[in-house]
Amino acid sequence: MAQTLSPKTTSLLYRRHIFIYLAVAAAALLLIPFIAMQLTGEINWSSSDFIMMGLLLFLSSSAFVVIARKVAPAQRLWLALAVALAFLYCWAELAVGIFFQFGS
Repeated sequence: MAQTLSPKTTSLLYRRHIFIYLAVAAAALLLIPFIAMQLTGEINWSSSDFIMMGLLLFLSSSAFVVIARKVAPAQRLWLALAVALAFLYCWAELAVGIFFQFGS
């Protein structure tokens, strides 16, 4: 008898190794500023910048996956938009401090 697979078992969203893929994608995206630092002196990231951005990328994408598993497929676009806006807000806040100014 042929076993039919449900969409939950065939979708990338439900695979066990999705978080490894997300970590690799975050590391690959961090290669962009790393390579740019080698080519120009205008970009100057410290190791803590790379760690914070890596965490921000991984945690926001992981949050999307965990929550998307629990919501209806029709709601995932809105979820993706909410996660993207939260990511952009955190990125801007860490970069220039839009609402909170730390130090002076």
